[in-house]
Amino acid sequence: MDKLQINGGKRLNGDIPVSGAKNAALPILCAGLLTGGDLELSNVPRLHDVRTILKLLEQTGLKVTQDDERVTLNGANITSLEAPYELVKTMRASILVLGPLLARFGEAKVSLPGGCAIGSRPVDQHIKGLRQMGAEITIEGGYIYAKCAKLKGARILTDMITVTGTENLLMAATLAEGETVLENAAREPEVTDLANLLVSMGAKIEGIGTDRLVIQGVESLHGAKHAVISDRIEAATFLCAVAATGGDIVLRNTRTDIFDVALDKLREIGLQLDVGTDTIRARMDGRPHPVSFRTTEYPGFPTDMQAQFMAVNILADGSSRVTETIFENRFMHVQEMNRLGAQISTEGNTAFIKGVDRLVGAPVMATDLRASASLVIAGMAAEGTTIVDRIYHLDRGYDRMEVKLSAVGADIVRIK
Repeated sequence: MDKLQINGGKRLNGDIPVSGAKNAALPILCAGLLTGGDLELSNVPRLHDVRTILKLLEQTGLKVTQDDERVTLNGANITSLEAPYELVKTMRASILVLGPLLARFGEAKVSLPGGCAIGSRPVDQHIKGLRQMGAEITIEGGYIYAKCAKLKGARILTDMITVTGTENLLMAATLAEGETVLENAAREPEVTDLANLLVSMGAKIEGIGTDRLVIQGVESLHGAKHAVISDRIEAATFLCAVAATGGDIVLRNTRTDIFDVALDKLREIGLQLDVGTDTIRARMDGRPHPVSFRTTEYPGFPTDMQAQFMAVNILADGSSRVTETIFENRFMHVQEMNRLGAQISTEGNTAFIKGVDRLVGAPVMATDLRASASLVIAGMAAEGTTIVDRIYHLDRGYDRMEVKLSAVGADIVRIK
């Protein structure tokens, strides 16, 4: 099992390229099941989760051709309408094949996703919406069995805002008969990126970027070319790193219009930001200022940045409070940060942080994707050596993080 060894105390200086967004790439890749034409995708990040979803798609018969960050999909010869447990259990986003398979082929057998370390993420809203569109769905032996000769348009109001639920229902609605209205839809930029791809494939969608999507079903979709949007979470993670360590970095290939809340909080921390169209220059000297925040759905503060901002707050000159409203178990990095000398206490869904003058390196263990990134940041700011274990979490969502950080001055190496 790989680990990262970090010798802290190094300032960051130089350029960092930002990869394509994991949370946009996964549903976009699943959209390849909606057409028999070629889907030519660029800026696809090189991640473990991407490899997993491509393996799942290939076993359905989808043809996959990959050249670095370019992926071409062709769904002309789909032979299997099943997503087996062996693949789905490793990644919850695999549920995103349900809507496309059912809409195009009238049938799907998809394993229920496994558990999730940061909290429960049930798929009941996916099932509820598809049933409203006329699907017959049963759950037996850990599998979702879905059938429908032809999905029918419907007005669907989800009980909660769900990103993957919105994406699954949106893809299904593109080939349904008649009009589908998705109320309380997720507004994340990654959902918008999927919708824009679907439109380029011939879908008819109104309200893109809002919480009300109106889809007029079409007979079929065709191939298209599309570049996956830049990863706002990766970009903000690197900005947190320079806020914690000090230095002067420039992010390349980024989107500055899709994470305004995080940028505003980084300015409060004391990070000097020069924001261009697709670049961000970030400079930091001195200790961070403490910032308090509450996670919520887009366009609010993203839950996927909570741990990384906490890694900055533990070094701040003062106290802060962080409230997590999305996932019930997303404070598992707290005890690991305290091993480095942080002073964090929790009460329910709120963490109370008292900034310290220094951190000292220690062995720590990653518990989930974003927690692992936060421990890398804390280790880079700590004195001495930090070993981050179980970094397979990190590889799920960050494209060669240690390579990018090493290139700008971090002393970080992967230990096989």
